[in-house]
Amino acid sequence: MVQSLNHWFISMSRHVRVQSLLLAVAVLAITIPASEAQTPAGRPVAHRIMICEYSGAAHRLVEISPEGKLTWEHPFPSIAVCFRMTAEGDVMFADGGKPTGVQKVNRDHKVVFDYRAACDQVLACDILANGNILVAEQGPCQAVEINPRGEIVATVKLSTTEKGAHRQLRCIHQLENGHILACHEAEGVVREYSRDGKSAWEYGNVTNVFEALRLSNGNTLIGCGTDKKVIEVTPDKKIVWELSSADAPDLNLNWITSLQVLRNGNVVVANFLRGQEGKGAHAFEVTRDQKKSVVWKFADHQLVKSITMVRVIED
Repeated sequence: MVQSLNHWFISMSRHVRVQSLLLAVAVLAITIPASEAQTPAGRPVAHRIMICEYSGAAHRLVEISPEGKLTWEHPFPSIAVCFRMTAEGDVMFADGGKPTGVQKVNRDHKVVFDYRAACDQVLACDILANGNILVAEQGPCQAVEINPRGEIVATVKLSTTEKGAHRQLRCIHQLENGHILACHEAEGVVREYSRDGKSAWEYGNVTNVFEALRLSNGNTLIGCGTDKKVIEVTPDKKIVWELSSADAPDLNLNWITSLQVLRNGNVVVANFLRGQEGKGAHAFEVTRDQKKSVVWKFADHQLVKSITMVRVIED
């Protein structure tokens, strides 16, 4: 009899404790918003990237894993500041040596394409949707379209106030309307050219401008070189978005040299740390909204000293 009563009291005690726990959980669910209670711990953003290192004697292409490990590298034959990746995994880059031109190499370091230009220097190129290649020639200043056989199929004469070849052009892109968007580094101007070489639009006073992109909304994203900022401007040249040193002082913005818009809409920026080696971020990803949140950055100063271009490899 006594043993039965003990079992009954123990059972009731457990039942009361369970009911109290359930009541506490119910109260907790009411007092904490569901969005906070159910949000899992976020994982840090990680990217596989290809970069162009330009620092002293080091001129090379470097691929880095999401874990920050060097997985592939290719030494440039000469000065190089710009590259493009093909759908097949090859890499095309502008070779600023003598003679100058454009090379494409595969992952076994074999040169599978080699174009030598009849100009003073080439430091930028782009791969077009039709498979042709757009070459930024300096001295004379012009955009030359060549086919995969290296044959010239079109030439657009570009104008600049800079007489010396080396700083006449940096990145160029062909727009959907067939026009050419060119960055004139020394002149500090982003200029859109029609196919007959006439200026259709331009944005000036951008010191040492390196790359600009035409966005799907018709605006233009500009990496403002040594002005140390990135801006988005409308066709009527109104600034609608801007990232400056004040927005992210820890990045140590020094010389904005490349831009990439990811599928998620964020912007990946190369920060050329020339003269500021060892300080700040080589590259970073930032949201293109008013929060301007830096969600990823690359700042391994042991692996590389300074870079001029970065591309996130999106699977």
